[in-house]
Amino acid sequence: MRVLLVSYAEKTHFLSSVPMGWALRTAGHEVRVATQPELAGAVAATGLTVVPVGADHSLYRHREWARRFGDEEGSGFFDMGEVWPELGWEQLKWGYREVVWWWWRTVNGPMVDDLTAYCLQWRPDLVIWEPGTYAGAIAAKASGAAHARLLWSVDLFGLMREAFLREVRRRPPEDREDVLAQWTGGLAARTGGAFSEDLTSGHFTITHMPPSLRRADGLRYVPMRYIPYNGRAVVPDWLREPPGRPRVCLSLGLSATERLGRYSVSIRGLLDALGDLDIEVVATVPPETQAELGAVPANTRLVSFVPLHALLPTCSAVINHGGPGTVCTSAFYGVPQLILPRRLLDDRLVARGLADEGMALMIPSDDVTEESTREHLLRLLDDPLLRQGPERLRQEMLAMPSPNAVVPELELLTELYRGTSSVAHAQEQAALPGAAGEVGGL
Repeated sequence: MRVLLVSYAEKTHFLSSVPMGWALRTAGHEVRVATQPELAGAVAATGLTVVPVGADHSLYRHREWARRFGDEEGSGFFDMGEVWPELGWEQLKWGYREVVWWWWRTVNGPMVDDLTAYCLQWRPDLVIWEPGTYAGAIAAKASGAAHARLLWSVDLFGLMREAFLREVRRRPPEDREDVLAQWTGGLAARTGGAFSEDLTSGHFTITHMPPSLRRADGLRYVPMRYIPYNGRAVVPDWLREPPGRPRVCLSLGLSATERLGRYSVSIRGLLDALGDLDIEVVATVPPETQAELGAVPANTRLVSFVPLHALLPTCSAVINHGGPGTVCTSAFYGVPQLILPRRLLDDRLVARGLADEGMALMIPSDDVTEESTREHLLRLLDDPLLRQGPERLRQEMLAMPSPNAVVPELELLTELYRGTSSVAHAQEQAALPGAAGEVGGL
């Protein structure tokens, strides 16, 4: 079958889909990745076939993004990582206005028409889309393809929708504003379609989050084991030797500097807090940050990049920001984690879930001090009981089916959900001998 992976230009979100893409490819299916031109090089570097569509989005130049995640982190922003049972109708309604108009419309608008045209031409059987790339659902619906979301973290989008639908049913008809339905329905109407709930959540959802971290209940999930993938990687010489003392990875994520322009905690403060401990600290920070740091404690090794799937198996602990790639890679290798989550989307939700299950320690980034970081790290290194939770999480992940084992289920689900849209059907009829008429409006 023909499978199209779709993601707006966000590298960290896309990378989690690469093992799925290669599992489908090695099972004999034709796989392509549709994304905006900015991400085309990164996709091509994975060996998957890339189809650039539309234009690049402007999310990180958007005034609202800069205001909410820049100098005034979280100021006035609807936090999708909130505790959902506590959210009321007015908060959810306002939240959809927020995320639809300044986020989802901004990233999807430049690609949706070109992506739809491509799907009508290539006719994929299955479209797998990054959960914020609703253009994938729109294009799949127009072309009659089955379609599914592939999550990169806990299902924030499904949680929000689940809470919204629960609340909207309690409202009188005149107070049932559904901005997400209005927006996606309007896009579908441009190719002769209409809103249906699968435009918000796919026909089904593929997730690599282990059972203890899944939160939404009303959707069809296809579990798939997380496979660490960090892009092209070369193992440095120093990593080929076993560490002479406990090794601690400090990784606060690429997005912090690439997208937000800053870390949420002080790198200098963390390194100084750990500087007199009998450990080796491997801190992954970009070159410009290394230059700003200057001299660092003698037990610190600064690196611009090192593949986490090669580094973490050698580590006794990891300090991270709660990003799903870092958290899941650490969990895959059973490494005890101290998470310093930002107030950003899924970070605190993931960290809170792991801490509640006894699988990690957590300090919210705005509560971090040098003393608390040092104290929590020493607990991770010294208390053997704190290794039991990470090992339990690792076993949960290993019990999930591999991407290759999931492919037969995807084949069955594609057959179940694949159909023929009105636009695709009209094009097929027009192509038959003797057929007349044209299909327009794309």
